Amino acid sequence: MSIVPLSKVTFLGHRDDKTEILLDLQSLGCLHVIPLTANQWAKNKGGPTSNAREALKYLLSCARKRHQVSDPSRFDAAYVERRALEIRDEVHSLEHEQDFLEARIKGLRPWGDFKLPPREALGGYRLWFYQVPLHDVKHLQKTELMFEVVTRDNRFAYVVVVSMEEPQGMPVVRTRTGKVSLHDLVQRLEEVALALEDLQAERAGLTRWCRLYASLLFRLEDGEQRLRVSEDTLDVDPLFALQAWAPTEKADTLKDYADKKGLVFEMMAPAPEDAPPTLLHNKPLVASGQDLVSFYMMPNYRLWDPSSMVFFSFSIFFAMILSDAGYALVMLAGLLLLWRKLGRSDVGRRMRILFALLTVTSAVWGMLVGSYFGYGPKEGSLLTDLHVLSVNNFDVMMKLSIFIGVGHLILANLADAKRRGLSKDTLVPVGWITIFLGAVSLWLSQDRAVGELIVRSLGGDTFSVHEKMSNTGSGMMIAGALAVLCFTPASGPVHKQIFAGVISLTKITSAFGDALSYLRLFALGLASASLAVAFNDLADQVRAASGPSFGLLLGMIVFFIGHSLNFVLGIVSGFIHGLRLNFIEFFNWSIPEEGRPFKAFSRKEATSCTR
Repeated sequence: MSIVPLSKVTFLGHRDDKTEILLDLQSLGCLHVIPLTANQWAKNKGGPTSNAREALKYLLSCARKRHQVSDPSRFDAAYVERRALEIRDEVHSLEHEQDFLEARIKGLRPWGDFKLPPREALGGYRLWFYQVPLHDVKHLQKTELMFEVVTRDNRFAYVVVVSMEEPQGMPVVRTRTGKVSLHDLVQRLEEVALALEDLQAERAGLTRWCRLYASLLFRLEDGEQRLRVSEDTLDVDPLFALQAWAPTEKADTLKDYADKKGLVFEMMAPAPEDAPPTLLHNKPLVASGQDLVSFYMMPNYRLWDPSSMVFFSFSIFFAMILSDAGYALVMLAGLLLLWRKLGRSDVGRRMRILFALLTVTSAVWGMLVGSYFGYGPKEGSLLTDLHVLSVNNFDVMMKLSIFIGVGHLILANLADAKRRGLSKDTLVPVGWITIFLGAVSLWLSQDRAVGELIVRSLGGDTFSVHEKMSNTGSGMMIAGALAVLCFTPASGPVHKQIFAGVISLTKITSAFGDALSYLRLFALGLASASLAVAFNDLADQVRAASGPSFGLLLGMIVFFIGHSLNFVLGIVSGFIHGLRLNFIEFFNWSIPEEGRPFKAFSRKEATSCTR
């Protein structure tokens, strides 16, 4: 597991060669371009934009498609893309206006078709419109207001009040009819409908280019990327400069290319103030762990790569949550069905290895807890000998979950200590490791079964064993707390360093909370196993209550539906909580800073930035 070392490279060449050089560097595919200008990408450039896929998706979603053109001589990809996106935006805007007009017409139709006269024509009076419930109309007749009931329906009376100021004491708020007449609204609605029809016809006409557009999509995106990078170079006639991050091991390749093209080439190691992007590289066996890590976050360039750790720990957590060897067989069947399909891409091949590991660990853990679709192994069989744990043994399973959690957090702090190197700062994660171990020792000192086990193994008496474990645990926790308090890095005088240590030490509550969070492995595994048993019992009850023939069919249906539901819940819980324990608890102790991913300037047709 490793984060690829990067160097900052600079190319200086003649502007006339810029297009050719960008094309060549894109083919090399190992540069993360550093913008040297503040220019923003202009969407009205002549070439295709980053919305190329959106344009194709919009055309493909058209219900009526035209016959596909195979002759590319009349095909203008940039125009098709630009016009498709313009049509999408115009249609979206007109549909909003259409909805507004329909609602306005519906609300205005009871009042009839009219135009409000100028205020001067009424001698300063104004018309006020109200939608009054029928039972409130009689109250209006007792007032001195000048009003007229325009029309009625089965619920409301549509009342117009003539008054200089807004009438007071009306039973409802006034209705706003607007200044546009019903006739004008209907006419505008018809215009909008015609415009939408024309745009949809034009959209359907553009669909004749879908096949050609799709075949050139990668090429269009490559061209768009070159245009973006061209905006990020520093151009000073007659020269241009391109700066980027590149894997250090690519230095010879880049230098040879620069010499061949007559370019000025410079390569420098990252300065302390630089923030290089992070490029992860792992062996194919554990490369899917890299995909899991980058799904949540990218570690900082100066930290470490947790891909391998996440790869294996996630598979263990997933297996403990699923807790059934029968479900592992279902996973194996699904994996075999999709094996060839997953092998068609690099990501698919990496995921194939991950799913295979999840299947193996789930099968092994399922045999250890002795669960096969909720049934136990047959007495006297080999599977009985493999059944060494029980999810119903709360004491053992809770301890095991806590031990796994503490071990996982200790590994996180060991990784943090290794990253810090030989310095006094390393004593901080070492202090936390000591606190974790001391807390476990103090906890176990209260367990009589542990004391008896140690007495049988090493001799002595139970009381002295508990006392020694308690004293040792307390001493380790105090020593670890002192290490965190005294060696937490801080700049300034002694009192500021002590204050930083106190602040860091408040993380002790988080430490115990994170360790206890691993109890979800036991809880979710128990829930999965209990549901499997419950569905088996329910299927047996249905079979027994419905007779020998029809009951068997009903029992099988209940068995299938119940276990399908439990299997889906187990898979979802395994992924969510298995990854959460890595991303939240583990990363909280080992990945203090997030980085940014390495985005290679590369062609879509080729693999990007391979080692």
